Amino acid sequence: MKAAAFDYVRPASVAEACALLAEDADSKVMAGGQSLGPMLNLRLARPARLIDITRIPELGRVEESADAVTLGAVVTHAAIEDRRVADPTHGFLSRVARGIAYRAVRSRGTIGGSLAHADPAADWVSSLTALGAEVLITRADGTQRRLPVEDFIQGALASALEPGEILDGVRIPRFSAEARFGFEKICRKTGEFAEAMGVAVHDPARGVCRIVAGAAGGRPVVIEASRGAGARLLERFADAAAVHDMLTEAGLAGDAYRMRLHVAAVRRAVEEIRR
Repeated sequence: MKAAAFDYVRPASVAEACALLAEDADSKVMAGGQSLGPMLNLRLARPARLIDITRIPELGRVEESADAVTLGAVVTHAAIEDRRVADPTHGFLSRVARGIAYRAVRSRGTIGGSLAHADPAADWVSSLTALGAEVLITRADGTQRRLPVEDFIQGALASALEPGEILDGVRIPRFSAEARFGFEKICRKTGEFAEAMGVAVHDPARGVCRIVAGAAGGRPVVIEASRGAGARLLERFADAAAVHDMLTEAGLAGDAYRMRLHVAAVRRAVEEIRR
């Protein structure tokens, strides 16, 4: 199929892109286009105007500070995979990026586009939630706000972006040398969307221990230990029945088959950091 007719604009700045969005609520923003492109061709999306932000210089930035790294919204999966940008997780971001779809997709797809699309099965949605990352959002009036990824993702294909706003970047905290990361994605074959996903992050030096169950059809489900209680929480994942109960209490729902997949995914992720 072919996309329905639309106007195409390529703004030179975030401010210009926000202004274009504000003046026409029927516009769509395109970053890498790896999700939006097929939706246009299938006519699941019919915007009056397509706003291409790919070449806005400030959205390709990489900023480092003592406690975090900020990646601009149009930094590609491939750039992260190849470690061409700073990685505050000592290689975990690269590992996640390497498992996204196929290389051709990774060369065009962007970290900000993935989050803005808010597909529950997207790798960055669950992984960045587990890392405690934040999204940076620019409003049409030029002001900015920050939201944890956990709060930014509100449901399947639903985010906290408001009319006239653009996801400007992603701020990822730095992890200590002691930090351990686990990641498990269950899918029928390489490159397909996950049926279940488990992400585990434990950084004793920072008092962080978070377990996330993703690809559950809605927001990622988060299980978090209080400061200093990470080791005790991880021990509970040795028991499949206890994991099932924890996920259910945290809000995960599904039939017996789906629940088994999610239990297996999070247990494997946790086992990886306990080795």
